[in-house]
Amino acid sequence: MADSDGDYHGNDATDDELGNQQVISGTRHGTRSRSQADKSKKATRKGAKAAWEDIQRSWDAVVEDADGTLTGAIEGHAEAEKRARLLKDTTPLQRGIIRHLVLVIDMSFAMLEKDMLPSRYELTMAYASQFVREYFEQNPISQLAVIGMRDGVAVRISDMSGNPADHLEKLQGWVKQDPQGNPSLQNALEMCRGALFHTPSHGTREVVIIYGALMSSDPGDIHETINALVGDRIRVSIVGLAAQVAICDELCSKTNAGDNSSYSVALHEEHFRDLLLAITTPPVTRTQEQSNASLLMMGFPSRTLAAGDSIHYCACHNRPTREGYTCTRCGSRVCRLPSECPGCGLTLILSTHLARSYHHLFPLRNWVEVPWAEARRSKACYSCLAPFPEAPADKGKATGKAKDKSGAGPLHTSLKGLSESGRYACEVCGNHFCIDCDLFAHEVLHNCPGCQSDTRGTQNGSSDTNSNVNGDAQENGAMEIDS
Repeated sequence: MADSDGDYHGNDATDDELGNQQVISGTRHGTRSRSQADKSKKATRKGAKAAWEDIQRSWDAVVEDADGTLTGAIEGHAEAEKRARLLKDTTPLQRGIIRHLVLVIDMSFAMLEKDMLPSRYELTMAYASQFVREYFEQNPISQLAVIGMRDGVAVRISDMSGNPADHLEKLQGWVKQDPQGNPSLQNALEMCRGALFHTPSHGTREVVIIYGALMSSDPGDIHETINALVGDRIRVSIVGLAAQVAICDELCSKTNAGDNSSYSVALHEEHFRDLLLAITTPPVTRTQEQSNASLLMMGFPSRTLAAGDSIHYCACHNRPTREGYTCTRCGSRVCRLPSECPGCGLTLILSTHLARSYHHLFPLRNWVEVPWAEARRSKACYSCLAPFPEAPADKGKATGKAKDKSGAGPLHTSLKGLSESGRYACEVCGNHFCIDCDLFAHEVLHNCPGCQSDTRGTQNGSSDTNSNVNGDAQENGAMEIDS
């Protein structure tokens, strides 16, 4: 042990070294105090579960079939997804069936990201082609134009036209070109204003933007452009591929009368497709000016074929053709319908085009799920004759489960809109249909096969009794309007 009576030796360390020693000493004391606090916390929650011990695993909720496969569970989820697309509001509303829409595609550097496979740009171009086909399928008498954003400017891909083949051909030419530069919302919106400036007042003016960037390289004040869009009655809808952008939310809100539901951000590839194709439904008419009835002059030409070996030129593309449609006013020949006559400007369509646009005004009612108590009176689908699962003897045990048409396994009816018996009934004619016919009738036919083929009004008294039970058979489910 050292002698305490020795001479005192002072510390020769500098001020910086003394400060470092104090910091190290304080750190040691702080670490010791924190360790004691952690021990007290662990003691208080000793009996509780850790966060990782209470994980909800998705595979724990999957129920196997009797044969040990997952066929029934997979088909049940697939059927629920089909049904979920049909559970929408079918209230008849006044809509603008003559639409003028500009599709704006982001072609900037942000579209090179691969968070959506194979890449944002390739997926967007593929979905844009699907959008063009679906748009003209649902709105055959409408017009469309396509614009791109790249290098800080707006690029015109295709002009305003009612021919889907022209737009698809122009889009295909841009698939192999790599996106580059910055996007410019203001330049694209100004070009959209110019494309929609001469459109008639009886049609809608819409802009749909697929936006993947988080910035916009604008030459001026974009708020002035937004105010100009509001004055021109142009609606803007945006499908975002990245995070939500404040200017996009403001743009959609101001051009849609304060409703920002037209701005959505895609979560994954399938969600992106659903958001884009949902825009093909005509928007609801809001302004009083568009609500006023107006008469439009249209031509309904017949298809003609050149006689003998002669060849005619179409007035729309200046191409040789043997068949086409002659304008009912000036006699000019066009190769495709619907289109606008290049000679006199008359809108040329077919009667089927007008009929396909009309179903948006009177949508087909949603069919209801059929419980086991009412499922015994049908053995097969009324439309495709696919056999239904037989009703079990004990209804109590069958509640919540049903077998699919192939009998592979149970379908769980806890999913929204899923029928326990696999049957869906039209409330007008009372016939039962399978989920595939339900989907086909609401998305393609837009009419009920049972109501269209109903002949009970021409039958005798026994049929009249059934008519009173199932509803008025003389009215189509797609045309009847609730009061």
